[in-house]
Amino acid sequence: MLRIDRATYDAIVAHAKRDHPDEACGIVAGPEGSDRPERMVEMVNAAGSPTFYEFDSTELLALYKQMWANDEEPVVVYHSHTATEAYPSRTDIGLAQEPGAHYVLVSTREHGNNDGPVEFRSYTIVDGEVTEEEVDVVAALPPRSE
Repeated sequence: MLRIDRATYDAIVAHAKRDHPDEACGIVAGPEGSDRPERMVEMVNAAGSPTFYEFDSTELLALYKQMWANDEEPVVVYHSHTATEAYPSRTDIGLAQEPGAHYVLVSTREHGNNDGPVEFRSYTIVDGEVTEEEVDVVAALPPRSE
């Protein structure tokens, strides 16, 4: 199950709507081994496409260096689908390189960048195997236990 705070959920949805009709993408980092999505990082879709996303390699490398320095890891890898349901495509499954991450898809197909609900779903993708998981949106994550 993905437990995510309301502010991060809203920020992911806002990013997906803002970038529509192109796909939006980003990462939510959290403390290594914690499964706590704490720090959202909007990324540039280097493909600039309504049907495909690609992280900019320079930007992604910089983010990974920053995460390593902060003892963080990608907890959520998200992107949007602008014309299809929030389910990983074959391409998305092939790109999934973080077996411990939650892969969030937001579909903006119904309302685009206008007001209205989106489809927000989360999956684990390990060795090409896609498993949908429950999303629990909470007001705030509980304090970290050190």
